[in-house]
Amino acid sequence: MSNLRYVLLIQDCHFCETRDTGYIDKLRSDSAKMSQVAPRNAPLVCALAYDGLCTFEFGIAVELFALPRPEFADWYRYATVKAEPGPIRATGGITIEAQDDLDLLRQASLIIVPGWRGAGDDAPVPPALCAALQDAYAQGARIASICSGVFVLAAAGLLTGKSATTHWRYTDKLAARYPDISVDPDVLFVEDDRVFTSAGSAAGLDLGLHIIRQDHGAQVAASVARRLVLPAQRDGGQRQFVPRPEPKARMGSDLAALQDMIRATLDEDWPMARMAQTAATSGRTLARRFREETGDTPLNWLKLERVSRAAELLENSAIPLADISDVCGFGSAESFRRDFRKLMGVPPIRYRERFGATA
Repeated sequence: MSNLRYVLLIQDCHFCETRDTGYIDKLRSDSAKMSQVAPRNAPLVCALAYDGLCTFEFGIAVELFALPRPEFADWYRYATVKAEPGPIRATGGITIEAQDDLDLLRQASLIIVPGWRGAGDDAPVPPALCAALQDAYAQGARIASICSGVFVLAAAGLLTGKSATTHWRYTDKLAARYPDISVDPDVLFVEDDRVFTSAGSAAGLDLGLHIIRQDHGAQVAASVARRLVLPAQRDGGQRQFVPRPEPKARMGSDLAALQDMIRATLDEDWPMARMAQTAATSGRTLARRFREETGDTPLNWLKLERVSRAAELLENSAIPLADISDVCGFGSAESFRRDFRKLMGVPPIRYRERFGATA
């Protein structure tokens, strides 16, 4: 029988195929030495683990704060803390062993809450966890959530009267359930009085690098980002990733014919007077109908249609930006860049780099 061994040493990112058990022991020894690098007075980072744990978001906390970095002085200590009693089973069939001691959170400089199961609706947050987070925050800890982990912070009352964000899929739900929170649906992360919240999963990396930048400076954050093969700071927010809404189609809509005509001739000028004349109505009546059927003004609807069409062309064609500006009726390259960036969060050229067919 072969003595082939597969070894995964998480702390130092080693994956080895070897028949040399001595080499395996050496890797384990090296990893153990690395884990002891952080001095006892280094800031403690605690990541919460719970049954149904979001593996990727938990991995972000491990990669950023648990991985030993002896090249940096006073790097973090790290601990995984169980958020609730019982077994901790993570997505992907992984079982996690963690410290069953919420009191450890009182010693933390930073507490990280990965995405919460059920986005806060189907899985109530345990009262003991809420109390532990409140106590830790009162002791001066910073508390950060990734994606739907924001619902844990909200349940604990840590976001009352503060600004926050979460994944674009959950922003409306968060705002409706907690009206005392100012929800920003566009940004990658928000910091408000020692409470940090991030947008969808990968935005946790942006937030983590922001915290490292605060603690250790821009050079260290940039070095960590390079090791992760990431930009030290991403431009734009999460608007660029939100699916564009499909145009509303209503049977018998008074505006349907006008909207279809405008979409077919986006390269033409469409002031309010022309819209009203085409619809055989007054400008005031047209504005009222648009508000009733689209929830927006005619000119804002037109701007969204132009930006949506431009985004499709950026994604699926190699048409030069100047031609896209003309085809979509922006009037000038400057208007194209301004309107596109305002609605999508990034300039057209960056959008094409990220989402274009050759990206």
